[in-house]
Amino acid sequence: MRRIHRRLATLTGLVLIGGTVTGLSAGSAPAAPRTPLYLDAHASVSDRVADLLHRMTLREKIGQMDQEALVTVQGTCNWSGGALNQACLHSVLVDNAAGSILSGGGMPPAVNTAKDWADLTNAVQNYAITNSRLHIPILYGIDAVHGHNNVLGATMFPQQIGMGATWDAALERSVAQSTQRAVAATGINWAFGPVAEIARDQRWGRYYEAFSEDPLLTGTMAAAAVGGIQDSSSGTRIAATVKHFAGYSQPLNGHDRVPADYSARYLQDTILPAYKQAIGAGALSVMADSGAVNGVPVTGSHYLLTSVLRDQYHFDGVVVSDWSDVRNLQTAYHIAADYPEAIAKAVNAGVDMAMEPTNAADFTASALTAVQRGLISQQRIDQAVSRILTMKFKLGLFEHPYVDASKADGIVNGADLGLAKQAATESSVLLRNQGGVLPFGSGVHKIVVTGPNADNINNQMGGWTIGWQGVPKGTNVGGTTVLAGLREGAPAGTSIDYQADGTAAAADLQNADAAVVVVGNTPGAEGPNDQPNPSLAADQQAEVAALQATGKPVVVVVVADRPLVLGSAAKTAGLLMAWLPGTEGGHAVADLLYGKANPSGRLPVSWPKAIGNEPEFYTQLPGTNGGADSGYSPLFAFGAGLSYTSWQFGAPVPDRTSVGTDGSLKVSVPVTNTGSTAGDVVVPLYVSQPVSQVLTPAKWLVGFARLHLDAGAHGTAQLTVPLSLLAHTEGDINGDGGRTVEPGAYTLLAGDSTTGTGFTVG
Repeated sequence: MRRIHRRLATLTGLVLIGGTVTGLSAGSAPAAPRTPLYLDAHASVSDRVADLLHRMTLREKIGQMDQEALVTVQGTCNWSGGALNQACLHSVLVDNAAGSILSGGGMPPAVNTAKDWADLTNAVQNYAITNSRLHIPILYGIDAVHGHNNVLGATMFPQQIGMGATWDAALERSVAQSTQRAVAATGINWAFGPVAEIARDQRWGRYYEAFSEDPLLTGTMAAAAVGGIQDSSSGTRIAATVKHFAGYSQPLNGHDRVPADYSARYLQDTILPAYKQAIGAGALSVMADSGAVNGVPVTGSHYLLTSVLRDQYHFDGVVVSDWSDVRNLQTAYHIAADYPEAIAKAVNAGVDMAMEPTNAADFTASALTAVQRGLISQQRIDQAVSRILTMKFKLGLFEHPYVDASKADGIVNGADLGLAKQAATESSVLLRNQGGVLPFGSGVHKIVVTGPNADNINNQMGGWTIGWQGVPKGTNVGGTTVLAGLREGAPAGTSIDYQADGTAAAADLQNADAAVVVVGNTPGAEGPNDQPNPSLAADQQAEVAALQATGKPVVVVVVADRPLVLGSAAKTAGLLMAWLPGTEGGHAVADLLYGKANPSGRLPVSWPKAIGNEPEFYTQLPGTNGGADSGYSPLFAFGAGLSYTSWQFGAPVPDRTSVGTDGSLKVSVPVTNTGSTAGDVVVPLYVSQPVSQVLTPAKWLVGFARLHLDAGAHGTAQLTVPLSLLAHTEGDINGDGGRTVEPGAYTLLAGDSTTGTGFTVG
């Protein structure tokens, strides 16, 4: 605040001494000018926004609507990276008054440390405040999807699909809070996350960025992430971004950004609810989907960005486009004749800020042209800019635009490793444990470890880690591999032999007690990571087969960004899915295999058994299907997961058996740990509708909880089910009936039980 006041005083011929404004000329001092209302921290946000907006020129307003990439102000200002370039800073932040800068994947400062990030953001922020006419701070955006994942030294948490496997919203909030602290420490105030897509097609390149195939599980985890990212207990507030609204995750042929086609019923009942839940958690911003839905690019969809988002969901924050998507309305989708028309279509649809990251001058000139042509009204410009300024005021940027860079390394480096280990442990899913091969007992003295992902930290991080497609070659990101974790955690008397070569591993296993083979895939993101054949590579299948041929127990650990069709590797004695577990993945896997932790993860997605069965999800609708696997026929079903103990669920007990169509139903589920080991259990609650007017799934999730019970202990999961979760879109094929809770009979089911409890809606 003081720096902004000082700059204003200087520009008006006054100096600020000891907090007092003093004239420069001799004689009687003129009266101090009144502080502009927008700089008065005690004024309401709405009044400050109105005052600042009134002072801005059209060109300055348009500049606020532009987000430029960091690479446009570094080095040669054309993707060179390096030190900040003063001339390009002036062009972007002063001449074109850009309201935001972002660091996309692989856009660090010249030296990638937390302190250097803080120094960078302070410098960019200071340039904007000091040199722009009205001294408006910028929003600095970054993708922070599994920790502060662009910063060397930062702790990397499991990717979202792994967090979905925890079924633990409280843990997700804690992880997001940790991310918030790291991001805030580096002076960044806008986090692009969480992802609220549902994972419906294993071929899609961004599949691992979703929490689950289920709308409720996804929405609950995404809402928890919003709460954690926007938690200001660290003293600094940053904005969360629910993305990518809406319908990005099930492109027609499985490839990234290929247009999607959804029926009105599927869109309303399956695609949109998770976004609504996350937005309802108070997200300050939403990012528009890069793709097209039902023949309309979402960046230009007034229906989704205004009718649904604003009118139905009552969202009042900032809508930002994704990378170059406004220009894509002209160049890729061809629904605009030129760039001014593309900007007009996006802005009129509901986009407030355009991520048009590489040419601020072109955006400014083209947006001005659109206004001059009458394609965008001044009223709509003012509305968009008001939303952007409101977010800046809510984040406190006019009062506290800078951070203490000297503290950044201490806050970020190696932070919350215990939390990262907990997250990686809870996310891992035990899928096979024949003969109780796990956990390894006292009779296991020698373990052979092999496989391409056993000693590869980069592969267990995944995409969006330091670089866009994953950790850049030659970069040491730190962390514990599975091999290192197994070595560090090995009990006394147990040795670990590592064999990088599969043939050598099979030979070594002849004189060992068990093998751990760590398989999976390599990092990637978006289109380059599309996988038309999401299966375990043939050479990895062959290595597993060779190990099994020895007759010794083989445990497969999968480190991958999605379920892979395992082929011959599907029936090993042990099978653990570790997803992309991040920094502490090696310690987590070791604790699980040695029995120091009891597996509690459950699949948030269905695991297909054959190529060609995608998309596969548990809420497939019934029909007169014919042919093998035409119905729901996974290798491992949604919600699958084993434990080192055994669990028994009783029948759900609703607080009443007859309800209306509004309000909620309270349900108790008795649970008993019938085994000999303490552990955590996920209690999913489903509902089914025996007879319905439109097709409904055999069951769908309406609640879930986690319980910890000691061996032999009894407990009760208490769940509250909003009756709105029973709604489906009624009517004919065109879905003209609206979302309705249909009167009639329903059945509550707990876990995998087929015995439920009925209740009636009337």
